[in-house]
This record gives sequence, structure tokens and C-alpha cells, in this order.
Amino acid sequence: MLVATTDGLAHATFADLPRFLTAGDLLVVNTSATLAAAVEGRRSDGRPATVHFSTPLDEGTWLVELREPAPGHGRVTDACPGDRVALPGRASLTLLARYPAPGADRLWTASFSARSSDRDAADAASTADGGDGDVGAHLARYGRPIRYSYLPEQWPLPAYQTVFSREPGSAEMPSAGRPFTPDLVLALITSGVIVAPIMLHAGVASLEAGELPLPERFTVPEPTAALVNLTGSAGRRVVAVGTTVTRALESAAGAAVGGEGGPVRASHGWTDLVLDADRPARVVTGLITGWHDPDASHLALLEAVAGPALVRAAYAEADKTGYLGHEFGDSCLLLPPLPPPSR
Repeated sequence: MLVATTDGLAHATFADLPRFLTAGDLLVVNTSATLAAAVEGRRSDGRPATVHFSTPLDEGTWLVELREPAPGHGRVTDACPGDRVALPGRASLTLLARYPAPGADRLWTASFSARSSDRDAADAASTADGGDGDVGAHLARYGRPIRYSYLPEQWPLPAYQTVFSREPGSAEMPSAGRPFTPDLVLALITSGVIVAPIMLHAGVASLEAGELPLPERFTVPEPTAALVNLTGSAGRRVVAVGTTVTRALESAAGAAVGGEGGPVRASHGWTDLVLDADRPARVVTGLITGWHDPDASHLALLEAVAGPALVRAAYAEADKTGYLGHEFGDSCLLLPPLPPPSR
């Protein structure tokens, strides 16, 4: 783990995290669990395709992504509205429209259909298996985690969960929480660091160059909102474990007073908030994150929390010393200067 502060850069292990936080600091974690969101299918002309189930929409449809099978894994670019994809267990998917607009080339809105055999399985499955209704049962039975291209082989679903995972719903792992262990959480608590939950279900989150984050479902519970406000007023740090936590907390702050900021309030629903230089962080004052591609939109969020100079210094040092990127790579702790205590 690289620790970046205005006093300099430090190299440490993730188990050293309690050294860099102070009693009274608040660590906010994401309780979303990862779905087995990838299913192998076959297009109507017989060609294979991998379906990535991203996000359930309120009207019962899903956002999905179609990928070519191994070894290429490229996007399917020649699909059209009305195309059907046959799935295991006599289920199928019908593509409805490009998302978020007709010119988009990655995600589709799609309807899922399961015949009687799969519906019987869905009725028997608990929603704890992940997802919504028939789709959740189908993924639990036939799905696998979305495989990242840099992994040499398919890893099982437990490898994509964090110690905080409780509510299935993320297409891709909220990976900033991956290095935590029960012993480390206990060490943080006994050192006086407070731990509080939010939930944000991440969709197909490995954004490519120029792609902005899409709307995502989130919940900030009342006790967490109260702790964030108390921590800020006491002049302590609110440290977000990941960009998902940052987005949820800042959405709860932005919604508090007509989008103009203010105290964090209990919130739930959808967020389309994009943090950048025009909308900096208002309540998050520290961030644990992995290493993102330099042209990814996540980098703008890091700078919205820690400032461009600190983020650039951290990335330059990580590049020079060989830190590993992506979901199963190394970590960074960004600790910018604390603002004056809120009143």
C-alpha cells in the first residue's frame, strides 16, 4: 500500500493501515456483494456470446453487456434491438434498446424470460442468492463472476467478495475493500477507528477511456449519515473505502440541500453524481482505492477528493516502484489536508 499525504509518500503493507488513521476517524465501507453476473449464451444465428448482467432497472428490465467468447472478449458490436440470446436452462434474453442512448455501443436494456423449469427454480431460490427474482436465481445456478482480462484463469465467486459483503447486487467487485481481513477490522476498531456501512451496487464498472459512471443504486443508512456528520464536526477524517463509497456519501450530501451540499442525510435510490473538478468532494476527506488506468473517469473522482497534485505524485511513485493495478492489485491511501471542522 502506498500512503500519500501532503507530508510525503510512504510505502507500507495494508495491515499497517491503523498506523495512518487516528482514534475518532470514520471508515465507511460498502456492503454490496458481487454477483455471478456472467452467463454463456448463444445468439439466434448460433454464434456464442457472453452476457454480463449489469444492473436491474425499476421497470423489471436489466442492463446487460454482450461480449465475444474467449480468447478475444471484445464487445459485440453488430447486435440489434429485438435480437434474442439463448441462455442455459431454457432461458433467454431479448435486447430492447441501446443504453443510455441510441448511439451508445456498450450496454443494452434487455428483458429476461425463463420457462417453467427455471421459474420453479426461481421460486425455490432465496433472494439472498443474488439479484432480482428470476434473474437472481438464474445467475446463482448458471452464472460465474465477470472475469478480468488480466487474470490467468477463472476464479470462484468467493474470491470476488470482501469481508463486508452482505447484499448481493454488484456486477463487479467493490474492490477497494478486498484487502481487509477480520483481524484488520478488529485492529482498527480497537485502535478507536469507527467503521460504518453504506451500500452501492456497482454495475459493469471497468470503465474504458472517456466513459462516465452510469447511475447506480445506493443506500446511506441513518446511523452512518449521523456518524459522518459527527466526525466532520469533530475535525476527524471520513475515509471512504473505494470510489463506490465516495459516490454514495457525496450523493447523500449533495441531495441534502437541493444539491448545494450540507449535512449528510439518510438516502436511498439512484445516483448519477459524477465527481470531478467542478464537483469536488464535500464530506469525504480520505480515500482507500486501487490503481486505475490514467485515462479512466475514476481518476477524476480521486482528484475531487485528494486534489490533482497529491494524486499525480502518488501515481508517479506507484509507476516508478511497480505497484500492481486493477481489482486484485495493490492499494493506495490518500490523505489530503483536513478542512476546518464543520459547524
